[in-house]
Amino acid sequence: MSNATTLNNTVTPVKHPPLFSRWGVFVLIVGVVLAFFMSQLLGIYIAGKLLLPAASSSSVGNIFFFGSANGTVVSVSIIISWVLLTALSVSTVHLKGGKIRRYLALTPFSLTVAAGMFGLLLLFMIGSQALTYLLDKSPLLFVDPLYESVSSVWLLILAIVIVAPIYEELVFRGLLWSAIAEQFSEQRGAIIASIITSLIFAVIHLQYGLYEISTIVILAFIFCYARIKSGSLLLPIILHIINNGAAMWQYLAQVT
Repeated sequence: MSNATTLNNTVTPVKHPPLFSRWGVFVLIVGVVLAFFMSQLLGIYIAGKLLLPAASSSSVGNIFFFGSANGTVVSVSIIISWVLLTALSVSTVHLKGGKIRRYLALTPFSLTVAAGMFGLLLLFMIGSQALTYLLDKSPLLFVDPLYESVSSVWLLILAIVIVAPIYEELVFRGLLWSAIAEQFSEQRGAIIASIITSLIFAVIHLQYGLYEISTIVILAFIFCYARIKSGSLLLPIILHIINNGAAMWQYLAQVT
């Protein structure tokens, strides 16, 4: 009787069927990468039309050329991208019949795990900064024209430190990571999803050189590991914000 009761009370984890087929994942990856760049271009165009002087009489090429070097335009374009890519991620999961919070891992996480992951991120930032100094690299040079032309530095901080990490994590460690991982067994899926999303995440940062892209790959692996260990996308978002915030603080300390 006791054994029967124990057996009946045992809960077997339910493996949810994949939302996407293998070909569906390939199409999703291509579509999301295209949407990522298109949202940035659309954001620059909309923000440039609204904010650049004499934009009404400027050509599309001029709007992109001057807008991409204007801190206010770029900051607003990042916010526009956030809205578009968040809507895309959520609507994609919804239309496929998935549960948004579960699929995108928008769940609480352990503070103990968070403390360990923060320590790992801190070690990465210290090592990365030391290597950057030894190699005499300047990974934040692209921020110079944005900082010099932005209407308010707080707008630039909001866009780069807060908004960008949210939608980047939602797309890469959220939607794409889940879609790839569910195609395989749990451990294998986590590894494959982490490798693919980390490489894509690094390559789409076109403003950086080869050295910076290689460090972004490592950083992306840390975010993936945080997602795996915590079972939550919220922790990678927070770690991403901390990383961008530390980089922005360092940049502002040098220019002010």
